[in-house]
Amino acid sequence: MAPAAAGTIAGIVKDLECSPADFDMIVTGDLGFIGSDILKEYIYKDCGVDISAVHTDCGKLIYYRHEQDVHSGGSGCGCSASMLCSHFLNALEHKKLRRILFVATGALLSPLTVKQKESVPSIAHAVVLEGK
Repeated sequence: MAPAAAGTIAGIVKDLECSPADFDMIVTGDLGFIGSDILKEYIYKDCGVDISAVHTDCGKLIYYRHEQDVHSGGSGCGCSASMLCSHFLNALEHKKLRRILFVATGALLSPLTVKQKESVPSIAHAVVLEGK
């Protein structure tokens, strides 16, 4: 999912003629620890910018890496929805955050794809959320 997220983030930055620093946070759905590192590499390669200062990932926020055996997180749609509704919208409403780029990620899983040992296609949708 990291390549899909990187492509979406790069497209938003280009289309809006902005930089990652224009956002308080860039939030991905659930790339987990491994996917987040891959995302940062892709963005640096494609855009020449380091998003480490503004990037966070819902899966990394929900799971405890050292207490739970979690390497890549859980469900992208579950982690995204949980964190957006419980944390990020609240932070925007209470002016703790001003502007975030929220990038929901997901794998387009198919039993046939897995059985044929093909790569799993992924998708990423983005929305810019701004507080009042």
